[in-house]
Amino acid sequence: MIRVLIADDHPVVRQGLRTFLDLQDDITVVGEAGDGAQAVELVAELAPDVLLLDLRMPVLDGLGALERLSGATTRIVVLTSVSDPSDVGPAMRAGAAGFLYKDVDPPALVQAVRAVHGGQVLLAPEAAEAMLSSRGGGVAPAPVPLTEREREVLALIAAGRSNREIARSLAVAEKTVKTHVSNVLMKLGVQDRTQAALYAVRHGLA
Repeated sequence: MIRVLIADDHPVVRQGLRTFLDLQDDITVVGEAGDGAQAVELVAELAPDVLLLDLRMPVLDGLGALERLSGATTRIVVLTSVSDPSDVGPAMRAGAAGFLYKDVDPPALVQAVRAVHGGQVLLAPEAAEAMLSSRGGGVAPAPVPLTEREREVLALIAAGRSNREIARSLAVAEKTVKTHVSNVLMKLGVQDRTQAALYAVRHGLA
């Protein structure tokens, strides 16, 4: 059972999300927060698997909540109605595992909750485009040549796997995985694993 916490300052939005999510056999809503500060408190109290987090909230906004939740095991999905491209990068760098807009179809939202809970990084197409095209992202505009093993490593990075988990999956030494990861980052022209995962999503490599 995936335990979800909803953080949004609009009661109607929270109720709509709760109603739909509670219909799923494998998802249960364990709490609701009306502002970012309350969301931080409830994450500490309830330890949900996934937090659906609005960005524009009183007391403490979504980015502030993300920063305070750094290091938490809860996987956080930003769910916002504000399509400001400049929000995507800071949210992902602050620890969000997903970035979606509130006009997402309910079935797609459910799949997103499941995917993020499973360790994947998930972004709405517009959010991925904003992240990839942001200044300083250093992401190549089109797919670059990777070896078959590097593509396997990239897919596992996009699935949220650690170097140790990748090593086990591919039956190779962790040191070998570190070398592959370094090569992938260098070839893609990205700075970290999150950007590599975004690249993989954008170019259908995940």
